[in-house]
Amino acid sequence: MESRRLGASGLRVSAVGLGCMGMSEFYGPSDDEASVAVLHHAIDLGVTFWDTADMYGTGRNEQLVGRALRGRRDQVVLATKFALKRGPDGSFLGISGRPEYVRSACDASLQRLGVDHIDLYYQHRVDPEVPIEDTVGAMADLVRAGKVLHLGLSEASAATLRRAAAVHPIAALQSEWSLWSRDIEDEIVPARRELGIGLVAYSPLGRGFLTGAIRSLDDLAADDWRRANPRFEDGNLERNLSLVAHIERLAADKGCTPAQLALAWVLAQGPDVVPIPGTRSRVRLAENAAAVAVTLTADELAAIDELIPRDMAAGTRYPASGMALVNR
Repeated sequence: MESRRLGASGLRVSAVGLGCMGMSEFYGPSDDEASVAVLHHAIDLGVTFWDTADMYGTGRNEQLVGRALRGRRDQVVLATKFALKRGPDGSFLGISGRPEYVRSACDASLQRLGVDHIDLYYQHRVDPEVPIEDTVGAMADLVRAGKVLHLGLSEASAATLRRAAAVHPIAALQSEWSLWSRDIEDEIVPARRELGIGLVAYSPLGRGFLTGAIRSLDDLAADDWRRANPRFEDGNLERNLSLVAHIERLAADKGCTPAQLALAWVLAQGPDVVPIPGTRSRVRLAENAAAVAVTLTADELAAIDELIPRDMAAGTRYPASGMALVNR
């Protein structure tokens, strides 16, 4: 596994990371023992940039990651997030970027993870009620206290990035970026590169859809949150399968899997771009890691752009309530 530097921060991470969210929630039943085994196998493969958040599983995902880290903390670059508040029953309680909440959320994450510092600490969503300067100022205090090494934002606009970077260096922006989610390319991608901010691409496989493994809603568990996602709704799902068909043909021509082609496309967007596909499978983990060996030529990238234009996906990437929280 090669490594990449996130922007001007000096933070080096594995070129392909691991999103841990699905190990605790959202994608149907999970098994903690199997997930810990996957996390340990990730270290063996060099996939050592792990991403979690305090809201995943209402804290359970951080506890799971912390369990897998015991005795191996120095082998992993650990990222987690705060801001999306949930009640004990999992209910969504809103967003907070208030300085006092930043401090308490960090302390709670450190305790659940069982570590003395977080390598990369993100604001999960921007709080429109709190100036970003105040939030990042409180996050910077965590750096000075040694609790956090680098700062990040998730789903922030270009204007917010500029204001945040004026307070403290921002190592990474985490945003959804894939062959069917490209809305950040016009303003946000150039702005973060101008500011020396790396890009961590979540859902680079379109929540599993771009792998070709999902053909109908019957392929999803009854409690899988994708059933309520506009791109998986009846009508949209069928139209989006034509996008997957292009990926499958291109992958066959390239001699790789559809997942590897989709990840190779993200990796080709710049040396400061790092995808963090999620998986609960050792086989899929190894497949994703091997995407670093797939190199797309300029002609192949042009062909992908022609076959899969930026506006090809049917449906928004979140329901209306979720879309209101992104790129702001």
